[in-house]
Amino acid sequence: MAEALASSDGPPPPVHVAIIMDGNGRWARSRGLPRTVGHQRGAEAVRRTVMGAAELGVSYLTLYGFSSENWKRPTSEIDDLMALLRLYIRNEIDDLDRNGVRIRVIGDRQKLAPDIVKLIEEAELRTRGNRRLNLTVALSYGGRAEIAQAAARIGGDIQAGRVKPEEINEGLFSRYLLTADLPDPDFVIRTSGEKRISNFLLWQSAYAELIFIDRLWPDFTKDDLAAAIQEYQQRDRRYGGTR
Repeated sequence: MAEALASSDGPPPPVHVAIIMDGNGRWARSRGLPRTVGHQRGAEAVRRTVMGAAELGVSYLTLYGFSSENWKRPTSEIDDLMALLRLYIRNEIDDLDRNGVRIRVIGDRQKLAPDIVKLIEEAELRTRGNRRLNLTVALSYGGRAEIAQAAARIGGDIQAGRVKPEEINEGLFSRYLLTADLPDPDFVIRTSGEKRISNFLLWQSAYAELIFIDRLWPDFTKDDLAAAIQEYQQRDRRYGGTR
């Protein structure tokens, strides 16, 4: 399916795909394995998906890696996830750079360990010139917090005289978001069968198509991504208007 999509003469691929990666824990539990194993397999799915997106012609891919609410999880699980994040960045940066992937991280870095922040900064600096695929990973991220922080920054600029209240519109507000230099997602995928967006890209997804997939994240493949793109291409996006 993926090969057919890549070579088809149909609609072009979406510019920006966002994914809520859900189901690592259930994948492990259904097999009698520790949740850590589910997260490890989930990291393998990230690798497949990133390269699959590049091969399918997607320009921007945003992955929901760790939400601001995920800090409520048991400390042992958080430690395992952070260790896996360190390992992923160290092991994957060479391949990402070689394959033209630019990586960026959005979210509250103040809650991340200093060594993780350093790894992120080094990866962003090393890959900033790459253009094949723009990979954004949301870590310690929450959509409501992002919007509130943007509003606070606009308020500060109004007090400083840099912005007039009458200048505020959707375009200006978007420039204060963490995704200021990214196009809005064309569609958002959520795996595992759950049907909610979980505080992910709330402003940016106002007109995004939503695609819910029953497959758990560790089992997600390039063909699943290709199938989601095909479903998206068959939808009629009217942005509130009519044909």
